[in-house]
Amino acid sequence: MAAVKVYGMPLSSCTARVLTCLIEKGVEYELITLNLAVGEHKQPSFLAKQPFGQIPVLEDGDLTIFESRAIAKYVAYKYKDQGTDLLRHENVKESAVVVVWTEVESQQYNPPISSLVYELLIKGMYGMTTDQAVVDDQSEKLGKVLDVYEARLTENKYLAGNFYSLADQNHIPYTYFLMKTSAASLITSRPHVKAWWEDISSRPSFQKVLANANA
Repeated sequence: MAAVKVYGMPLSSCTARVLTCLIEKGVEYELITLNLAVGEHKQPSFLAKQPFGQIPVLEDGDLTIFESRAIAKYVAYKYKDQGTDLLRHENVKESAVVVVWTEVESQQYNPPISSLVYELLIKGMYGMTTDQAVVDDQSEKLGKVLDVYEARLTENKYLAGNFYSLADQNHIPYTYFLMKTSAASLITSRPHVKAWWEDISSRPSFQKVLANANA
């Protein structure tokens, strides 16, 4: 039995972020799937692990942590000597740039892309009506962010430099879902962003997450 346990759903964006990191680092884990439809994430036993009732949660021995980006950073740091060096821990300048672009993902990229995925994909799954005004507004915001990315990726293969890092990896799950919507053109219309996306989404770690989810 794996020492590391992850509570979540295989293809929820935040759970996928954690699973991709664990696989990239070569860490064995056990996924404990929660049924959100019946409210398993709101039960006292789970709220004792995650007081906000959200997924995922990671247990590693006597440590229990939540928030997917924090979990990914913990995994990348604890297992820094195996798998891909996602934090560039041996180079303080490169590590600082990785931190900058992980913050960009969280603060600039995630708000508009998560809104778009909700409006264009999630609502339809539940029979809800898409708010086109929100789509238009968030598309404009994400487009401006992606213009910055396009310029950055003209100079570097990846966001933090010419090396794959946590900064790139954190983008994968939500972008994967965006690419299933009409807003995919926000990615494909920018050649360097498109090439970057095709590169990071084809990594074996994320492909394994997809394969496991569909098994």
